[in-house]
Amino acid sequence: MKKFDLIVIGSGPAGEKAAVKAAYFGHKVALIEKEAKFGGAGVQTGTLPSKTLKETALYFSGLYSKGVYSIDHQFSRQTGVTDFLYRKDVVTDVVGTEVKENILNHMITLFKGEAQFMDDHVVKVSGHLEENIYGEKFLIATGSYPFRPENIPFDGKRVHDSDTILNLEKFPKSLCVLGAGVIGCEYSTIYGAMGVKVFLVNNSNKILPFLDHELSEALVEQMSKQNIEILFDTSVEKFTVPKDESEPLKIKLKSGETLNVDMFLFAAGRSGNIKNLKPENAGVKTGKRETILVNEKYQTNIPHIFAVGDVIGFPALASTSMDQGRIAVAHMFKTGDLEELTTVFPYGIYTVPEVSMVGKSEQECEKEEIEYVVGYSYYRDTARGKIAGSGDDGFMKILFEKNTKVILGVHIIGRIATEIIHYGLSIVKDQKTVDQVISTVFNYPTLHDLYKYACYDGLSNLAGKKLKKSSN
Repeated sequence: MKKFDLIVIGSGPAGEKAAVKAAYFGHKVALIEKEAKFGGAGVQTGTLPSKTLKETALYFSGLYSKGVYSIDHQFSRQTGVTDFLYRKDVVTDVVGTEVKENILNHMITLFKGEAQFMDDHVVKVSGHLEENIYGEKFLIATGSYPFRPENIPFDGKRVHDSDTILNLEKFPKSLCVLGAGVIGCEYSTIYGAMGVKVFLVNNSNKILPFLDHELSEALVEQMSKQNIEILFDTSVEKFTVPKDESEPLKIKLKSGETLNVDMFLFAAGRSGNIKNLKPENAGVKTGKRETILVNEKYQTNIPHIFAVGDVIGFPALASTSMDQGRIAVAHMFKTGDLEELTTVFPYGIYTVPEVSMVGKSEQECEKEEIEYVVGYSYYRDTARGKIAGSGDDGFMKILFEKNTKVILGVHIIGRIATEIIHYGLSIVKDQKTVDQVISTVFNYPTLHDLYKYACYDGLSNLAGKKLKKSSN
């Protein structure tokens, strides 16, 4: 039986980075991957595909360039589905190949097949070649898969989850999306930008409730401009899928309404990918939605078995999953470098427009009884915003502590918000003040002027000239 210091199960962002780090420190590492392509959901079915489709939708729709220049390109929604999916396929193939090469370049032994625990030190790999392998330590990084409730008649043609919608055979004329979380909102705006009539069904009265509520409301307003109709406080009660594909799906809602649409996307949750792994054979405890339970070191109840990434649940971000993998290896082999995940990291929602945030929201400040001040700035008021097109309704919102003027949170909605947020990450993490931001020189013209304008606005509010939403 082949023996390894570490066996990593899954080649997604968490598994890849963990395996490579362990190999870098001289350990004998094996990685098991069951799929034909590498990179897990982060590369193949989740993070990169949806973000690439968003950029594709912006290109084909010309959404951000309409009316900006004297001669506009005439974009057409008659773009075929093959054209629409082309760049997504290129990106996933290229990055998946890079992941595989990174694994092999670090002399990691690669096993193709499905892993199943036989006991707490042995896994069976079932592929073209079936064999048992022994690991001193394990890292479970199997990711997650779309949750599929039994009352939804998924067929991969007209009734989709977030995996199957990546392989469309035709463009929908209209689309019903169930679930206003990150995935549901992203796909709603992608197809909305392409001219598809979208109905977003949500069982509460807010979308993306973890966002600062003002940004959530601003995104709802922007979505309505894209012909996206949000149906709050309801859900799907009954489904009728006609045999004739030219006839609409009939989706009866709990509110009593019936939607007649061409296509449906279920985007209301994911589950840990452990069904065939049999972690119970190793004595590993699991939680809700098939997640693996871990401590702050990403260690399960079995000391030599660790788990990271989507399979452990929140925050389930590719960015944090990578570091979780590295941190787990640091604890396994006492590398003495990265031993805990930072508590300050950005969230990025790749909707149209993008939304990104770091630090505290107004709701959190109020709950913690922090006296705070708010400052605003708007894309249209910056020189770079005017160059790109003054019709952009994007804005930045900065929260800072009233007495110390230390910045508590940065919230952005608008173009490339997920890029601009990283300066906000540094100032929140380093506890910079609004005065320090104002004294910083940025290139001109850039959208980073949003930071200065928001800080100046906040100081005006602090001085009482136009005080707004202070906890005074």
